[in-house]
Amino acid sequence: MAGDQRPAARKPYLAGGAEFAALYDVKRLQVSQWISRDHTLDYRYAKIISGSPYWLLQFVKGFGQTTPRTKHLNEVELARLIKEQDPGYWVGEVGQLPPLVGQAELVALFRLPSGALLRKAVGTGRFRPADYTLSGSPIWLLEPVAEDVPALQAGARGVDWAVDEQVLAALRDGTYDGPGAKIVPRGKAARQPAK
Repeated sequence: MAGDQRPAARKPYLAGGAEFAALYDVKRLQVSQWISRDHTLDYRYAKIISGSPYWLLQFVKGFGQTTPRTKHLNEVELARLIKEQDPGYWVGEVGQLPPLVGQAELVALFRLPSGALLRKAVGTGRFRPADYTLSGSPIWLLEPVAEDVPALQAGARGVDWAVDEQVLAALRDGTYDGPGAKIVPRGKAARQPAK
């Protein structure tokens, strides 16, 4: 459970939008513009978790060499990000990722009425700490969370931590399409009719 001293699980190296921007010494908005305006970046090498993209760090570190004008990688930032995520490993394809979840997926998995209950459980140590914090958002490896379910249920007070088995199966096999599985447009894009 959250308070025990288990060894850290190995996790794939990832980068959210903020980390992507830091790796190329640009503002975060520039990463969005590479997608929407320049079309030099897409989500092929990203996993969508809680409605946000998280790119494979293997892809991100080579991205600058694939653009019309070479972009230089900040090696110091790369080393910092790798150290922060250790013990980690490199992944070349999104399909090689283990099941990963954010707050939206966990709210669906446990049928919680809101993310506030999850944040409170994490804050009080009743729920395991996130395996990552990328672009300010927590991300967990699904399997350690699933292993914690009996202990969560045994210590339950106001929340029973019942698992939705269909959501769990979909998260495990990569077919989950519930809350958090897609990027929800914001700003001007949200006001445009769907294509």
